[in-house]
Amino acid sequence: MADKVSEPIKQCAAILRSAKSDTEKFAALFMVTKLVKSKDCTPAGKRVLFEAIGFDFLKKLLTSNEVPDDCPALVYKSVALSILTCFCQDEDLATHPDMLANIPVFLEIVQTADDADSLIVVSEAYSCLQSIAIYEEGRKALLSAGGLTKWSEIYLQQSFQTDEALNILVSLANSFGANAWDANPKAFHDLMQRLALDFQSDTTERKFELAEILTSLIFSCRHDLIRRSSEGELWPESLYKGISDILKSRITKNQRDPALKLTAQIIELLGIEWTLMDVEDPKKFFLLLLQLAAIEVRMQMDNKSFNQALNNADLITSCFLILELSLNFMATDQLDFEQKEKQQTYTALKGAFTAVINVLTKLSNDKLSENLEGKNKAFACAMVRVLGAWLAQETSAMRAQVYKILPFVLKLANSTFYENKQFRADNKDSVMEAPMDVLRVFLPALCHLVVEDEGRKIFLKSVEEDVLYDFIVFHWSVAHYKRPPVPRAERLKRMNEPEPELSPQQLDLMKDSRAAIVSACNILMNITVLEPKFVEDSTTFNNMLKFIFNNLPEFKDTPENLTTLGHLSILGLLLLKQQSKKVKKNDFSICRYIQITIRFLWDAYTVDESNDPEALVVSITYKEYWNEIAELWFLGMQTMSAILQQIPWISEFAIESGWAEGIIETLKKVRIGTLQPNVKSAYEDFLSQLIDANENVAGVLKKADALKVCRNHRLMDLGKKLFGD
Repeated sequence: MADKVSEPIKQCAAILRSAKSDTEKFAALFMVTKLVKSKDCTPAGKRVLFEAIGFDFLKKLLTSNEVPDDCPALVYKSVALSILTCFCQDEDLATHPDMLANIPVFLEIVQTADDADSLIVVSEAYSCLQSIAIYEEGRKALLSAGGLTKWSEIYLQQSFQTDEALNILVSLANSFGANAWDANPKAFHDLMQRLALDFQSDTTERKFELAEILTSLIFSCRHDLIRRSSEGELWPESLYKGISDILKSRITKNQRDPALKLTAQIIELLGIEWTLMDVEDPKKFFLLLLQLAAIEVRMQMDNKSFNQALNNADLITSCFLILELSLNFMATDQLDFEQKEKQQTYTALKGAFTAVINVLTKLSNDKLSENLEGKNKAFACAMVRVLGAWLAQETSAMRAQVYKILPFVLKLANSTFYENKQFRADNKDSVMEAPMDVLRVFLPALCHLVVEDEGRKIFLKSVEEDVLYDFIVFHWSVAHYKRPPVPRAERLKRMNEPEPELSPQQLDLMKDSRAAIVSACNILMNITVLEPKFVEDSTTFNNMLKFIFNNLPEFKDTPENLTTLGHLSILGLLLLKQQSKKVKKNDFSICRYIQITIRFLWDAYTVDESNDPEALVVSITYKEYWNEIAELWFLGMQTMSAILQQIPWISEFAIESGWAEGIIETLKKVRIGTLQPNVKSAYEDFLSQLIDANENVAGVLKKADALKVCRNHRLMDLGKKLFGD
């Protein structure tokens, strides 16, 4: 019986307790080895002996440097550690408060060992530490005894049995993730430098063991911090050389898999640019990696069920990550690919994504899809995420198959958005990464899908507009971050203090949320244009319009906010056009919104910032973002013109703000024959509609010398409205 204490154990415990001195107790320890057999060492028996010996006595042995002249210097430590090693095999004793309180003693032993005679003592100390590390309570104590910085120092000392230190370090990193690392990245970089050099130079099977260790450490690190502090570090290049050597060699599956997993973690941390280190042929390794990842996905998923693919989820999701980041990078057109390279890449990708869609199709038809949890849900999300990256680039790929799974994909993606939102609300100050929001990364693909009738039909049937409304409201709260109010008692003290800077993590979250709002706006704009009757009657779209009216004027007028502000402004115009019957002239919120929107449209073009004082150019503030907002500006001008027909009183804002007059003043300065046709049409159409909407406009324009502008730039329609034939 595990809870039964044998007579020999009771006898030894009595002897130990009756010892009147440490010397007698030390002698009694040797009686234990003679009287107690292995069958007596039940968990209950061990606990009785542990309490009888007492940890205070064992600690004296561990820390004592005074030994009899004829004894080895480490005899007391060795005896104590031998006993503790035996006790640590039992969970209750390994996690006993006395045992955990003395972890620093074990650490000092392994750190101060300096000769071969210490080898046994160090080995036994590591045995105790490894036993403690098996249990969660033990791991927490090991972490609190100095964190991963302490364990990195022990490993980097390169004394005895440092692999044991490394194994414990990895165990703690796997258990506690980013929370285990210090805010100072030096310890991580130093550790990575040593491991990366070993990884690069090793030519044995240990190379692949190191790959797994490096994968765990990179996965667990504080990504934002390490990403920002990695410039100038040498370990990324060492890892590149080591992985490049592996993937360019003839290798087995057991060697390729760890290399692909490590590569995925590196490019998630450092970006896909890490693959372009070869100065002579930067795209060679990039293309090799993309091909290997695509082939691996196809091999692991072709003709497989969801559960069969799930068996290799770690490898497959690593390949997904490589594919997703590669696709996103290819969309930036930073590399020139030959036609043959493009064809080979497309063929490999199509094979991989055909396999992904087939597995998703089987899952969507399975009862399992109704209650996905844990690793099942994580793997399904990974499939949807990588598929989204593909569909965002390949806008016509495999449409029929995609529409079959789209209802399931939206349901899954929506659930991850709400989980992510809740997690971030509950863990505002945590460095832990929030769970994956698949909807966030699937939106660019969805934007293409809703352009087609079938895609919109599924979108509306899924009531996806409600989710996107919640999505925009949530990300607005992040992008338009407001500091917590200062407590009244501290206001006077802080009055003259500068505002504290936002953390890099908060700035990254704000940047991501701005991009998220833009993606959602693009989808809602497509729906508004292509489903006007639905939008006109929709309560959700009416709520969206009110949200824009009430919140957009509060958005800070900064360059980084320009693209988001533009998208919300123009979405607001499109919704205003469809819901013009519900708008009231005395609604103050619409007045502020229209002023903001006019300012966005007005500031885009100027002559004052051009090297040529007679050339109309995109303003400096807009120039950096013009690729993202050029079409938006033209759509905004077109929509504003259309709104004037439905809500004529909006024309008053164009006059009072000086915009109408400002357009004429600007165009007067532009050299004849240099005005771009599309810009000319946008301005002429707007001014013409403005004249129809408000009888006072003609006088304002004539006073500003509109006749000269009409003649210089051949604005025939505008000229007729102002001056007749």
